[in-house]
Formats: sequence, structure tokens, C-alpha cells
Amino acid sequence: MVVKVLIANRGEIACRIIKTARRMGFQTVAVYSDADANALHVQMADEAVNIGPAPSKDSYLQAEKILEVAERTGAVMVHPGYGFLSENAEFARLCEDKQLLFVGPPVAAIDAMGSKSAAKNIMESAGVPLVPGYHGDDQSETNLKQHADNMGYPVLLKAAAGGGGKGMRAVWSDSEFTEALAAAKRESQASFGDDTMLIEKYLTQPRHVEIQVFCDMHGNGVYLFERDCSIQRRHQKVIEEAPAPGISDAVRQQMGEAALKAANAIGYVGAGTVEFLLDTDGSFYFMEMNTRLQVEHPVTEMITGQDLVEWQLRVASGEELPLSQSELVCQGHAFEARIYAEDPNNDFLPCTGKLQFVQPPEESDYVRVDTGVRQGDEVSVYYDPMIAKLVVWDENRDKALRRLLRALSEYRIQGLTTNVEFLYNLANCKAFKQVELDTGFIEKHREAIFAESEADLKHLLTLASLYLVLSQGNRQKPSVINNYDRFSPWQQQSNWRANLTAEHQLDIEIRGDLYPVKVTPLGSDQQGYRISSDFGVSQCSGDLDRETLTAVVDGHRVTALVAGDTMQATLYTQDNALHFSRRQPDMGLADQQHHSGFTAPMNGTVVKLMVEPGQSVKKGQPLMLMEAMKMEHSLNAFADGKVTEFFYQPGDLVDGGAELLTFEEDA
Repeated sequence: MVVKVLIANRGEIACRIIKTARRMGFQTVAVYSDADANALHVQMADEAVNIGPAPSKDSYLQAEKILEVAERTGAVMVHPGYGFLSENAEFARLCEDKQLLFVGPPVAAIDAMGSKSAAKNIMESAGVPLVPGYHGDDQSETNLKQHADNMGYPVLLKAAAGGGGKGMRAVWSDSEFTEALAAAKRESQASFGDDTMLIEKYLTQPRHVEIQVFCDMHGNGVYLFERDCSIQRRHQKVIEEAPAPGISDAVRQQMGEAALKAANAIGYVGAGTVEFLLDTDGSFYFMEMNTRLQVEHPVTEMITGQDLVEWQLRVASGEELPLSQSELVCQGHAFEARIYAEDPNNDFLPCTGKLQFVQPPEESDYVRVDTGVRQGDEVSVYYDPMIAKLVVWDENRDKALRRLLRALSEYRIQGLTTNVEFLYNLANCKAFKQVELDTGFIEKHREAIFAESEADLKHLLTLASLYLVLSQGNRQKPSVINNYDRFSPWQQQSNWRANLTAEHQLDIEIRGDLYPVKVTPLGSDQQGYRISSDFGVSQCSGDLDRETLTAVVDGHRVTALVAGDTMQATLYTQDNALHFSRRQPDMGLADQQHHSGFTAPMNGTVVKLMVEPGQSVKKGQPLMLMEAMKMEHSLNAFADGKVTEFFYQPGDLVDGGAELLTFEEDA
């Protein structure tokens, strides 16, 4: 009999599950919302059924509707992936009631770990080390603040029902507590339908290290080593690696055994992840247990050679674990970088739009790309903006890191802003290479990741200018070759014009700043150009062969890869990545387009108006809260002044670019 599996999810993880299920000879059923009618996971599955409108609450969170599809199509197994209903005990219970095999742990285990506060009570009884904190039932603001005051700041507010950084706030002083608590509760309620909070002592330099555990129905349990997930923004992981660098075998074993102790305490079955905070002295503390497959599971697969989805399907079918603890071997090193549609230079604001061009690096034994989108797809406001997971492996960390940097430089995405440049500069950062890891890494090393020195910027601006000039010349070559009078000055590639200096005037935009550049060809007896900017003058020559730019800048020969076109591109050198665009002359229209309103940075929902019309506000004061892709974003005053009118109210849906309010700046 052919086994049929329904995947109660979408995007990258649905595609990932379908690949393994197909290899195992299973048939697959996909579900999809109206927004995902043409999605990749729909095309890959053997069958696909529409389950409702685009918002997840009307589609991917409709448990009864999804299970009706399972019964109608004859599916005998339900794989929830991660997110959505994956850690929903009621969904697992419904699967049991309908005699469907749920690819996940028992209902009791999900219940036990579903509340972070209840989970900590269980772990405390089981002897698993805990971070000092409060996870009780009294949720009054007075009580919560009293515990925070007693603990001493900083503290961390966390949604008891949460995950993925939703409903989480670091509080650095008692004066911030009330506002942070309100924001965390709102976000938790919106994401999980529950605003119960817990409080933990906030360790200032911890590493986030998690253990992959696996248990079967026959009492067997193993841990598949650990992953370091310390590199985070907004408490969400950015780059993960396995094994965790710099951890001794003794600590690795202690953490693995503690993780299995946690799993055994709740009668766990299937794939799970026990997350710890690792302090600088080697001590570690239980944070939470995720009762599902993790986004970063591929790095574990790369170092163990095991397919964890296959393990899930086999265990859910009643089989024993494929390997014992002594048979598991950790080989080499792996990284996973999450490719997002977001703007790192604008507080990682999610971006929506069409993927006009997508070309991932070539996959091999060393490089893997897990994705749920293709060229031409839309990144929607309704779901997480992750485009892909780029995973690399090699014999050791240094080699794997070099592969990661190369693969990032080969990832081509156009149509919307992504974090590829940011990931390259992060992975290329000296502190990352030297394993100076903790959960505050990005903030601590922001200057090294985001900002180049003046010398670096001059160098990169020179290379960008040379690329633009050479690419223009390369486009003209065919017409020159085919033209009978190839010696005519009108066919020259030097910007020659009658009675004027042969020079290129470029306006190059980098991270919102405009840099005028003048490129002048050297004399007839010299090859190359003189490139002048606010940073000074450089003399350079070079050659552009497709995407490879070879340049000699002031006597220094360098090679760079360029992804993009002559309007916008990303330049990858050995030391930096730089995204730039060429701004065309606006013919004076820009001055005519000025207005005094605020526009929505993305499609989303208005959550709260923070001030009243006519109320005086200070520069930087929040005016309006918006929610998009399950995250809150604050629109702040750019100067002292007052809002004269709001055009939207809480609960209203807003299109990206829509004018939200009018603002009157103080004279």
C-alpha cells in the first residue's frame, strides 16, 4: 500500500518534506491559501487542495479544514513542518481522534512544552539547569515588575506560548518595563492568541546553543550533537552552525545528556530541540524545548549525514531509531544562512514584492539551497519573508566559512531588497571568523558589519564606478564591431563628445547616500581612467568578463564579483560586499514631489496610534505602530512637531507606500 502524507504547511519546509517523502516512495498532499495558488510546494506535491484566503488564520491555521482535506484525499500521515500548527496540541489531538499519524511528539509532550513557564517547572523537577526567573501564574503588571526589580536589570520578557522571537523584549531599566511589557503582550496575543509572560535574568554575553534530540516509541533516544544559533536579530536566528565551535567534548556530552533528560521527562517521541544559554564560564541553562523540526535542521544533517525528515516519518510509522548514540558520528562543519526579503539598513524591515530574478549558487555535496520560491514569485505580506536557506559544509570551520562567503557572493536576487550583502559582511567579519560569538553579536559589531571606513568606501566606490563604465562599454562593443566605420568618434567607448571633455558623470547611491563620481579616460598613451569622488582621486584600469571584474586600482590588483546590472548591483570583494545603485538625473522633478506625509514602509495593519492629532511630539517619539509579517514596527517623528491628521485607524489594512498621516514640523 502506498503511504500518503499531507503537509500542513507551505513554502520552503513543505518543499523540503515533499523531497524526502517522494524519495521514500510516499505520495504527498499539499494545502494552500489563495495567495499560494501557484506556489512551488503546490507544484511539487502529487495533490494540492485550497484551504482558504491568504491570511494564515483563515487558511494554514484552520485545523479542522486541513484534516478534512487529509480524510478526503486518503492521507494517513500529517506532517506539520514548523510554525503554524506544528506545536499545537489541539491539532495533534485532532489527528489522533481521526486516526491520522501525526509526525511529531505525543499530545502530552506538546502540552508540557507548549507553555514556557510550565516547561520550566517540569525541567526544574527533572534536574535540568534553569536561568533564574519568574514563570508563575500571577500576571499582574505589579507582580511581574516586582520580580524584575528583585532580579535586577537587564531582564528578558518572553511570551509563555511563544517562539521565533515573537513577544520577546529585553528590558534594561525599570523605567522601560511598562512599555516593553505592553508591547510584548500585544505581539504575543497577535502571534499565539495568548499574552501570558515569563521573566528571565538577561545574561549579557551568552551563546545560544541547542541540542537536536530524537526519540522513538520503543524507549530509545539520541542526541545528534549541537548547533550554535547565537547570531540573531530581534531574537531570530540569522546564521547557524554545527557543531558549536570552541565547545569541549565534555561540555558537549553534558549538554546532550541534559537534553535527553529533558526529553525523557515528558515522554518525548520524534524530533525535538532543547535550547540552552551557554555562559562564558561553560555553565549552561535550559531555555525551552521546541517540539518540532527546527528551521536550522539542515546543518545537523550535513554533519551527521542523516535525513531528519526521513527519521521523522519512520518514527511516526512506529519504527525504531535508525542509529544508536554510539553509531552517530560528527564530521566536518556546516553553516546555514537565512536569506530574507528585508532591509538590514532599515532595522531589518521586511520587504514585499516580486522576485524578478533569482539565481542561487550551484548545489553540490558542499552547497545546498532549501527554498520555497522561484523567479517570478511574490514575497507576500501574509507570511514570513524568508526566501531560502543557504547551507554549506566542509572539512572544518575555516573551509566551510570560505564556502559560505563564495556561495553568498554567487546568490543573485533582484526585484526587492534582501539581506545577502549583510550576511556576507557578517560572515566576513573578523570577530565572526575568530568565534567571538554571543547573542548580542550583531549589535556589538554593528560598525564592522554595516559601515566601511572612508578608505574602504573610496575603494568600493572606485570599483563600482569602473564596473559601470566597463559594462557600458561592453554593451557597445557589438555595435562597434558591426559598424563599417569603426574608427568614427561616434563609436568610441570613452564618452567622447564634440568640444567637451570625454568624461562620465555618475551619481552612485549607497545606503541612501548619494556620491557624485567623475570618471575621466587617461591620455591616449595610457590605458584606464581617473576616478574622482569626495574621497579623493584614484587611477585605475580593468576588465569585465561577465560577472568578474579584474581591476588595478592605484597599482593594487583586485578581483571582485558583481551581481546585478548597470542600475543596481552588489559588489563582492575579498573584504566587503557593497550594494549600490546608479541614480538617473531627475530633471528637477524630485523637488516637486516633496510632501509632509509619512508613507507605509510595507503592507501591514495599523496596531495603535501613539499620539493624538495636534499633540506636540519630540523627534524620535513613536507616532504609530504597524504590524507586518507578525512583527511590530514603530513609525517615529523625524523632528519636533505634531500630527495634524491620521488617515488610518487601528485594525485598518494599509498598502506599502500609502500615506499614513500628515505631520507639521515645528518652526
